[in-house]
Amino acid sequence: MPVAEPAPLLFGDDDLPYEEEILRNPYSVKHWLRYIEHKKEAPREAVNMLYERALRELPGSYKLWHSYLRLRRRQLKNRCITDPAFDDVNSAFERALVFMHKMPRIWLDYCQLLIDQQKITRTRRVFDRALRALPITQHHRLWPLYIEFVKRHDIPETAVRVFRRYLKLCPEKAAVRLAGIVNEEHFVSQQGKSNHQLWNELCELISKNPHKVTSLDVNAIIRGGLRRYTDQLGQLWSSLADYYIRSALFDRARDIYEEAIQTVTTVRDFTQVFDAYAQFEELSLNKRMEQVAAKATPSEEDDIELELRLARFEELIQRRPLLLNSVLLRQNPHNVLEWHKRVELFAGKPREIINTYTEAVQTVDPKLATGKLHTLWVAFAKFYEENDQLDDARVVFEKGCQVGYTRVDDLAAVWCEWAEMEIRHEEFERALQLMQRAVAPPPHKVAYHDQSEPVQMRVHKSLKLWSMYADLEESFGTFKTCKAVYDRIIELKIATPRIIINYGLFLEESNYFEEAFKAYEKGIGLFKWPYVYDIWNTYLTKFVGRYGGTKLERARDLFEQCLEHCPEQFAKALYMLYAKLEEEHGLARHAMAVYDRATAAVPQNEKKEMFDIYTRKAAEIYGVTRTREIYEKAIEQLRDDEARDMCMRFAELERRLGEIDRARAIYAHCSQMCDPRTTAQFWSTWREFEVAHGNEDTMREMLRIKRSVQATYNTQVNMMSAAMLASASSMSGTISDLAPGLNDGMRMLEARAAQKTADRPAAAAAAAAGAAVAEGGRVANPAEIQLDDDDDEEEGEGAEEEEEVAQQAVPAQVFGSLARKQEEQED
Repeated sequence: MPVAEPAPLLFGDDDLPYEEEILRNPYSVKHWLRYIEHKKEAPREAVNMLYERALRELPGSYKLWHSYLRLRRRQLKNRCITDPAFDDVNSAFERALVFMHKMPRIWLDYCQLLIDQQKITRTRRVFDRALRALPITQHHRLWPLYIEFVKRHDIPETAVRVFRRYLKLCPEKAAVRLAGIVNEEHFVSQQGKSNHQLWNELCELISKNPHKVTSLDVNAIIRGGLRRYTDQLGQLWSSLADYYIRSALFDRARDIYEEAIQTVTTVRDFTQVFDAYAQFEELSLNKRMEQVAAKATPSEEDDIELELRLARFEELIQRRPLLLNSVLLRQNPHNVLEWHKRVELFAGKPREIINTYTEAVQTVDPKLATGKLHTLWVAFAKFYEENDQLDDARVVFEKGCQVGYTRVDDLAAVWCEWAEMEIRHEEFERALQLMQRAVAPPPHKVAYHDQSEPVQMRVHKSLKLWSMYADLEESFGTFKTCKAVYDRIIELKIATPRIIINYGLFLEESNYFEEAFKAYEKGIGLFKWPYVYDIWNTYLTKFVGRYGGTKLERARDLFEQCLEHCPEQFAKALYMLYAKLEEEHGLARHAMAVYDRATAAVPQNEKKEMFDIYTRKAAEIYGVTRTREIYEKAIEQLRDDEARDMCMRFAELERRLGEIDRARAIYAHCSQMCDPRTTAQFWSTWREFEVAHGNEDTMREMLRIKRSVQATYNTQVNMMSAAMLASASSMSGTISDLAPGLNDGMRMLEARAAQKTADRPAAAAAAAAGAAVAEGGRVANPAEIQLDDDDDEEEGEGAEEEEEVAQQAVPAQVFGSLARKQEEQED
């Protein structure tokens, strides 16, 4: 059996001096504390025993009890609350309270310990004992912990009773205390509430208890909050109005609501106040209706008051859009769109509309305006125009032209609207005079984009003004004045291609054709590609239409000048116009030369279309034989898919001309760009051609070429696959480890098929060489890849049939059998 270890000694030889002191001074707290300090590193049983000895001698020492209880609570750290040690500590607290029942710290520590142990009933009873034991002046130290404990547990009845006791014993009034708190700048809420939340709570408290709160100036308190929290006014205004409603001061409450909706600056606050206002009016109306209905015989005064309240409620509802618009304008008085909406709300009220427009144009700052400020001036003038007050409209336009807009186009728009108003009333001379005033040059030279200069100094270069001025001169002016306007536009270098074209058309309509051509040339000198395209197109069209072939050399010079720097995306239309000129008035060879140049000048996606036109024109002029070189050039320059189509058309042409060998050569050339897997139509067309015009040798040659092309495309794919396999096999280490799946069955079969396909062209070439020797005298092209007529598989299946066909004359049905053989080989 194991030997039990002896119990450790609680006291040693080094404790003898302290023991002697204790014996000499058993009632000295200092000596006991010195002894305890000496034993602080001893086991807890020794320290606890020492404290117990000290408290047995000095049971009324607060210092010893507080230190002892704090030590005992530290010893409970990291222990489960069901540990018996907790009961020992609770007993220690109970023994301490026999002597320390007037010490709030002991009660607080004890209550906190019980709260941690989740002993709800015992904790509540200890709190009650503490409140009974401590004087009332010390209760404020217990209540926060007591309130926190009550709120922690869901026991409503107990919580209500505790709170009632707390409020009965609270010496100060809640409203007065809260009012003092919100006025303290450095107050920090223990609950994390902001000062604004406290203001709202105070306002709600005093507004709902107007008869109980008599020591506070409610109006001053809430208005102080309104001045402080300008962005959250809705609830404060509602609280102030609610205070007067509960005080039965309804007219005063109505005044508060009116003041609120006239001063709030956010839609949220407005909505909150307006809803409360509407609810107040509705409840007031319903209450009065109930009172009148309760009377047996309502008086006339009752009916009048009822109608008054009903009218007041309806008028409030009707005013809502206008009041909301006022809120938005208080947010941003420079919002032009909201001013327009405000005018629409006053529809049918001319005086209010005029006042609104006047206030708008006086309020909106051009530099801060949101929207187009000039639209306010224009709408203001149009309002007078619609009411047949042209003089007033002209006054508004005159003032609108003096506003310092931020953009020149805004001022130009005002001038143009003014001129259009004069035109609508057939004041054409006045409109021309307005345009002359608008475009008059300033006394000194200014740059159009110089922001330091006012817009009135720069508006003379506005293209909008000059365009309208030119239109007015064309409609109501003379040829001389209109021409002067266009010349001035070109002189100011503000013309656009559209202006140049309009100028040319105007001169042409006046039969000044050479002047029109000069105008086009001026425009060509002002602009570069691509902006000059429309001018060139119009100029050349008009010139050709005017002179036809009478000035052919001049027309050619113009076309050459145009096409010298013409981008390829605009070349097609110009070349077609040039070629048409040569066809109708020039030489055919010149037209063909133009078409030939066009095929090289147009973009790649338009080349085929251009070659189609070129071949069609060449066939019409010179005949179809002349198109051969065009087809050859097209096949050389076009993409594969487009060249394939040209080849087939070229071959069909040769077939119709009876040039069978040429057609066959074209098919052979085209076959190099036709993968049999994707271009089955081409091979079908060639096969039909051979069936109709060829023989056995040509059919075999076609099949040989098809196999050769198929092998070429397969080789390209196999080379890529082999490269990928080689790169994969070059990896170091075990293949299955580094590249899983690389050596699986499917991958090996694919590699074997690729190798077999790559070996087939070499075997076929060797067989073809032997066949050439056996034919006896047939000269073979050394550069041509010869494929054996009968490959390894055909050799075993149809050798006798091949031999019989070679000995007999070629019947008409031979091509059908060859076609069937081709299908078998493909399968």
